[in-house]
Amino acid sequence: MDFISLAILTLCIIVITAILSIVYIQYNIKQKLKNMPQISGYSLFGNIFEMIKKSEHERMQWFLTSMMKNRKEGLFVQWIGPTPFIYLFKPEYLEKVFPSTVNITKGMPYNMLTPWLENGLLTSTGPQWFHDRKLIGPTFHFSILDQFAVVISEKAEILTKCLEKKIEKDSGKAFDIFPFIVNAALDIICETAMGVDVRAQEVETKYTSTVHQASKLVMRRLFRPWYWVDWSYNLVPSGKQFKSVLHVLHRFTKQVISTRKAERQSQNDFTELENEDNEFNIGKRKRKAFLDLLLDQNAKDDAPLTDDELRAQVDTFMFEGHDTTAVAITWALFLLGNNLEHQEKVHDELEEIFGSSETPASVKEITQLKYLDRIIKETLRIFPSVPLITRIFTEDVKLDKYIIPKDITIVLPIISTHRNPEVWPEPMKFDPDRFLPENSKGRNPYAYVPFSAGPRNCIGQRFALLEEKIVLTAILRKWRVKSVKTLDDIKYGGSLILRPNEEVLIHFTPKK
Repeated sequence: MDFISLAILTLCIIVITAILSIVYIQYNIKQKLKNMPQISGYSLFGNIFEMIKKSEHERMQWFLTSMMKNRKEGLFVQWIGPTPFIYLFKPEYLEKVFPSTVNITKGMPYNMLTPWLENGLLTSTGPQWFHDRKLIGPTFHFSILDQFAVVISEKAEILTKCLEKKIEKDSGKAFDIFPFIVNAALDIICETAMGVDVRAQEVETKYTSTVHQASKLVMRRLFRPWYWVDWSYNLVPSGKQFKSVLHVLHRFTKQVISTRKAERQSQNDFTELENEDNEFNIGKRKRKAFLDLLLDQNAKDDAPLTDDELRAQVDTFMFEGHDTTAVAITWALFLLGNNLEHQEKVHDELEEIFGSSETPASVKEITQLKYLDRIIKETLRIFPSVPLITRIFTEDVKLDKYIIPKDITIVLPIISTHRNPEVWPEPMKFDPDRFLPENSKGRNPYAYVPFSAGPRNCIGQRFALLEEKIVLTAILRKWRVKSVKTLDDIKYGGSLILRPNEEVLIHFTPKK
């Protein structure tokens, strides 16, 4: 036998052995999961090819349809190749998962964020996560949110001016609201998280465009299983592009941290300082950003974070605090534009609180907007900004008659829980009064978890809600809105963030 024939034979043996090993492992796992509802698919490849062919919107509809088919059981199993993903969406099951201080490790999809966010609060686990959560927690105290509210109001005012220009330019025609909201949210998070004014609503900067690019590359990788292995992903063009993008983001964050630390060492206060190319104005104001507060906490800690660990935390808040609030605000405007009777009640409430005043809303006034609060809650029920999260159990967990094995990725599809007709009658009906105290009695607290729950709940949820209320108030004090598309027509998808897959066209009419 010549060398080439021997090599081919050896390769065939390796491939056959690998396939048989996968089939054997898959068979053993399937035996453990055999009493759970299964999503149909090829025995070796699961429904991987079906999912690859689908658009983001089609994938989201697939998830929701699968939930409807299994809504009484409250769970089902999907196979992607030989890998099972167990979906749990019954509130009683979430009640067993979320409060756990043991099963806090995020699932496999979060590995794709690790090159960007490293061991930041979103991706870390175990002792490191507990330490960091305790360290960062005080930076989101109620009293500190007042400082952030000033920044949010300033950026919301810029947003309304940008909208005025667009409305005047287009002579009242409907236009896509999402890009405007995204830029405003990026403006807000850059200044509140890092103390940097990137002017995202006025000019396109390298940093803002790079953040958008990184998010898109993560989403692209997530739905291509052949990119899941780091070493192979790093060899392909998109992997190399992602590495280049991360270099830009990490370099900028390191520069900001270095500047802040130098200022603290030199004068124990914050002074105005511009970076070399004058693209950003660092330390523009003496009020403190998240980074400043984090440095304050870090100086007191027995095990302070290194510069790289600080950067990971700031990068995490840049990622988590950007698109999430932008989509929440966008969907609120979209739903109000489809439910004019509820919008009118919002305007009545705004009139009652603000009258003819044009002064930006204070935090005290924002807390009085009870109906707007219910509008946001109902929006986040129908369109939770993060539609699903994942975990890996470190121990077997019993849920009714089911045993969920450890080391298998668990998917917690929040959107399925929020739209389950077993829990929410007429789930696609927009009804803010679902959240009136008398209508919430007896409802499982885990039936509504837009910010997750338990020890790993969203640390920035108060900040996010404050931002959403301030921005929506700024817009709705000036205009009435009307959506072009309906809830049945609009396309949306994604798995990290529930983004619109098409333009969210809205008419703006001056409020009279």
